Amino acid sequence: MEHPERLAVELGLELDRIAAALALLEGGATIPFIARYRKEQTDNLDETQLRAIAARHQYYRELDERRATVLNTIREQGKLTPELEARILAVTLKPELEDLYLPFKPKRTTRASKAREAGLEPLAHWLSDLTEPEADLAAEAAKYALADKGLETADAALKGACDILAEEWAEDADARKELRELAAKEGVFASAAKKEFEAVATKFEMYRDFHEPVGSIPSHRLLALIRGEREKVLKVELEIPKDKAVRALVYRFIRHPRSAAAGLLLETVVDAFDRLLAPATETEIRKQVRRKAETEAIAVFAENLRDLLLAPPAGRKAVLGVDPGFRTGCKIAAVDPTGKFLEYRPVFPFEPKNDLDGAKLALLAMVCDDKIELIAVGNGTAGREAERFVRMALEELPEAKRPPVVMASEAGASVYSASENAIREFPRLDITVRGAISIARRLQDPLSELVKIEPRSIGVGQYQHDVDQGDLKASLDAVVESCVAKVGVDANLASVELLKYVAGLNRAAAAAIVSHRHEHGPFRSREALKQVKGMGEKTFEQSVGFLRIPGAMNPLDNSAVHPERYELVESMARALNVTVRDLVGNKALLEAVDLKAFVGEAIGLPTVQDILKELEKPGRDPRAEFHCASFSEGAREIGHLEIGMVLEGVVSNVANFGAFVDIGVHQDGLVHVSELADRFVTEPRTVVKVGQVVKVKIIKLDADMKRIGLSMKQAKS
Repeated sequence: MEHPERLAVELGLELDRIAAALALLEGGATIPFIARYRKEQTDNLDETQLRAIAARHQYYRELDERRATVLNTIREQGKLTPELEARILAVTLKPELEDLYLPFKPKRTTRASKAREAGLEPLAHWLSDLTEPEADLAAEAAKYALADKGLETADAALKGACDILAEEWAEDADARKELRELAAKEGVFASAAKKEFEAVATKFEMYRDFHEPVGSIPSHRLLALIRGEREKVLKVELEIPKDKAVRALVYRFIRHPRSAAAGLLLETVVDAFDRLLAPATETEIRKQVRRKAETEAIAVFAENLRDLLLAPPAGRKAVLGVDPGFRTGCKIAAVDPTGKFLEYRPVFPFEPKNDLDGAKLALLAMVCDDKIELIAVGNGTAGREAERFVRMALEELPEAKRPPVVMASEAGASVYSASENAIREFPRLDITVRGAISIARRLQDPLSELVKIEPRSIGVGQYQHDVDQGDLKASLDAVVESCVAKVGVDANLASVELLKYVAGLNRAAAAAIVSHRHEHGPFRSREALKQVKGMGEKTFEQSVGFLRIPGAMNPLDNSAVHPERYELVESMARALNVTVRDLVGNKALLEAVDLKAFVGEAIGLPTVQDILKELEKPGRDPRAEFHCASFSEGAREIGHLEIGMVLEGVVSNVANFGAFVDIGVHQDGLVHVSELADRFVTEPRTVVKVGQVVKVKIIKLDADMKRIGLSMKQAKS
């Protein structure tokens, strides 16, 4: 079965759609471009489906490459039979391919290899093939008992022969597959505290005496076990039902249960299981379930990141960013409505300096001089105290002139501050100043600012350091690319870090756009982008639909309409005897367009509908309206909390088992999945998402362990 056919069956999609998607991908088209501008070819495949096709296609490509290597290696050994070749060619899973290759794989010295060198392979096969109940095993084995080969006795020869059989059976592809299936179906993960932690409380308390079936263990619990094992707090084992496993192996390998060798062979089966198959099965099952758990964890991280990047922007407003601190003071930076850095001042309202008056004067001067419309206070150490200080200082101003104060997430701000990107942007500014600027800018536009930070450092996932970092990076980069495509990018304002995530561009192309902009001034049209060094036809085609030119002579240049469809829009305008500019934003005119008149072989109804939808509100930001949470003034640290309190907070993270909520006390509380709503919730993200403002009720408190239990459903009552 060829890749497209296999993918069609596996993903439940029509073959022609799969084939069209693969042809576009192999032709250099990006997934966002295909999803938006090639709907006719793929019959409306969305980004999720396209990424699944690309990922599985890559898997099968890698499998084919490995298959070719395996076949060549076995062929060179002169051991490739037609039957074996057919099995290898039929394999569709990497582990099964490795099982078939295992007997032919170069190995280190083993008990079995030493026995083979001693010439015991014929004895091993004699034992396996023996049918007579009365055969003399010792007499046969004595023929191989040669002192010069380290075989002093018949028993030693029998033991060596059994070692050969144990290894052969342990390398049998069908047996390995059968045991993996048994372990996956009936195996149990068991954990216990290591001896040195038996009397010590740890963060892994629930795993001190823990058992859970392989088939039902949630991803977050498996990753917690792995972390506990890695930190040397827990010992974790996979318990496989030994009796069932041994019975299956006996049935498979002991063909003559009444032979004189049957008892010895039974011992060999047990040895093969205990010494070789059980450890190999545990390793493979751990890989499988860990891979599945990591995939789920990465998916949760990716969706949380998507919600964070698409969080409502405050928009083009002058913002004051406050990076709070006690001893080192609060760092305050002002940025104009475009994010341009204006000025910075350090203030010291807390101990040891206690310069409250000086801090108030500095803050108010910046608010007035820089015409500040919003104040963003970082939610790290001293965040609530800094927020309280800012609100107190603003009381000096008339109420109408007081800018709103918002607690902003500091996640990743310190990473950005010390990054090469920040140093390039602000080479003369201190690291703390860069952090304050980042806090201000992420309120203006979370997407534009957060793309400057390595996605893994933003901190909206569980166990992000425990999963495959390559897979995590690829997934998160895809999310950023998708979000950038959804929102669109102002080609005259975007940074290199934002532009590099535009579909079809890379860092070099992004840098070339910014360099051209600095040298020649702002772009006046999309067509002008072709003048950028290195902007070839393919790069232009793939990226231009996601780049915006506000104020361009052609209004379509500030829309998601691709230049290849400008002629179509002009045809629509001519049909109504109006200009394109008249058509843009005019709902009545757009409703008068005869859709069917513009549908043809190359342009289908989905594209025409997309264009009309975009023309109705061209360049409109698809993100929601900006709204911020109001933290309780009386709850600034965990000691201020009481069970029964109802507070407002911001969802900081969503996991499979619930959601973490920042309620302004430097320690996020957990809303368990059972407390999210007055109904059964299987997927927390159907109820909440990162950045959402929610009301919660405190239902559990453990100040010593810094744990806060919250409920959303009880907050409603």
